[in-house]
Amino acid sequence: MYNHSNLIKVLIEYESECEPRIGHFLKVFGYAKAIGELEKVDSKTQFILETAALMHDVGIKESLIKYGNSFGKNQEKEGAIIARPMLESLGYENDDIDRICFLIAHHHTFDNVEGLDYQILVEADFLVNFSSMEAEARKKYVALFDTKAGKHFLKTIYSL
Repeated sequence: MYNHSNLIKVLIEYESECEPRIGHFLKVFGYAKAIGELEKVDSKTQFILETAALMHDVGIKESLIKYGNSFGKNQEKEGAIIARPMLESLGYENDDIDRICFLIAHHHTFDNVEGLDYQILVEADFLVNFSSMEAEARKKYVALFDTKAGKHFLKTIYSL
């Protein structure tokens, strides 16, 4: 399987001078990696999950330029467009790129979550984002957690 170090380097260069976004994607990556391993996903799913976790918010920068905001739907729209050539330049396989781009293009869409990689990505992103959410908003999104590991982290970190 491909080593993510080159991708991390490219993403840090892409997000240069924006430490909060760099920190965010690295935290989401850490949670996604841990949840995937604890849930014992197969190696290909784990690889796609980890890659999508690193890249899930790659559309924020372009969304801010094009739309003046980083709303979830704008991130989804722009992120997949930006991710594809990055992944191609690093030698990722086309079928993997297709799934990674799908996950990026849907990581703020919470109805009809299809696949364990998608489920874990949503959970990992929320584990990081919960720290900046109001209690009422947190309650709304707790129901999205489905994996045993994700629920354990949620309960342990946030007492939810």
